[in-house]
Amino acid sequence: MNRIKEVIKEKGFTITSLADKLGIARESLSRMIVSPSYPTLEKISNALNVPMWQLFASPEEVRPKKDGLSLTCPHCGKDINIKVE
Repeated sequence: MNRIKEVIKEKGFTITSLADKLGIARESLSRMIVSPSYPTLEKISNALNVPMWQLFASPEEVRPKKDGLSLTCPHCGKDINIKVE
């Protein structure tokens, strides 16, 4: 599950306005959001000016740790460690 629609709203866009910015049809963007490819995620994150990970986890869900970052799985509640290079 991703949070692309939430980030679009948080950044003050609509699906239509983001599609216009990306130069694609609204319907195409709507389909892409459901099952995005890596290149699509890159384009959306660049257009919204957010790191790609924010399309999946909010900044509040990610906590700094000594050796990187961690986020909490919304399904099982376990920590998922993220290595930052």
